[in-house]
Amino acid sequence: MLHNRMKAKLRQGEPVFGVSVMIPSPQVVEMVGRLGFDWVLIDCEHGSIAPESVELMAMAAEASGLTAIARPAANTPEAILQVMDRGVLGVQVPHVVDGAAARRAVEAVKYHPLGRRGLALGSRPARYGFGVALADYVAAANRETLVCVQVEDAEALDHVDEIVAVAGVDVVFVGPSDLAQSMGFPGQADAPPVRAAMSMTFATIAAAGKIAGCAGSGPAIRGYLDQGIRYLYTHLTTLLATGAAEFRRATGAGG
Repeated sequence: MLHNRMKAKLRQGEPVFGVSVMIPSPQVVEMVGRLGFDWVLIDCEHGSIAPESVELMAMAAEASGLTAIARPAANTPEAILQVMDRGVLGVQVPHVVDGAAARRAVEAVKYHPLGRRGLALGSRPARYGFGVALADYVAAANRETLVCVQVEDAEALDHVDEIVAVAGVDVVFVGPSDLAQSMGFPGQADAPPVRAAMSMTFATIAAAGKIAGCAGSGPAIRGYLDQGIRYLYTHLTTLLATGAAEFRRATGAGG
C-alpha cells in the first residue's frame, strides 16, 4: 500500500531535501536516491518530461528510496491527473494565486470525499487493481498524497491568508525566481522588496501551521533552514555546477 516517507518526516517536524530534475532520466533519479536525498521533483512545467517518463522516473524513485513529487504543467485536473496516475506521491502546483486555485489543486489530487480525482482500478498507484481493494487504495491515497502549492506571483501575495487556510494543502512553496520577476525584479531574487515579501509569506505560512518550502543553492538552503523552512530542494544543474567547481578547485582542471 502507498507510503509517503517524505510526508512522514514532515509530520514529525523534520526537514526534507530534494533535487529537481527537468530531463527524462530514471537513471538520474536513481542516482539522486543513492546520494542520500529524501525526494525528487519531476518537473513537467519547465522540463521535457512526458507521461511515460514520469512513470519510469517514479519507479526509479521507489526503487531507490525516494519520494517522487511532480510539478505538473499547469493547475488543471487533467495535468495533475496525468502525473498522479503515473505513480508520484504528490504534486507541486505552479502559479497558485488565491484560495480558489489552491482548492482546485487539492480536489485534483484527492479522491472523494476530499476531492474529485478520477478513479481507475487499473492505474499503477492502485497496483493495477491486483491484490488491493479499491476502497483501501482510496483511503491510502487520500492519506499519503502530498499537495504543495506555489506562491510565485505578486497577485498571490494579497491572498496568502486564503491559500494557507485551504484544507488539504500540506506545503506552501515560495518561488523566488518567478516572484522576483512578477514584482518587477527579473533575475534579482535577492532584491530587498522580494526578500521582504518572502519573509512575510513564510511568517504567514508558519502562523497557519502549514509547512513552508523553497529552493536554491547549498548556502541558500542553509539560510532557509535557519528560517524554519522544511520542504527544500536544489536543482540538478546546481548540483552539477557545484560539483564541477569543486573538482576544478581540487585538480586545477580548466585552467
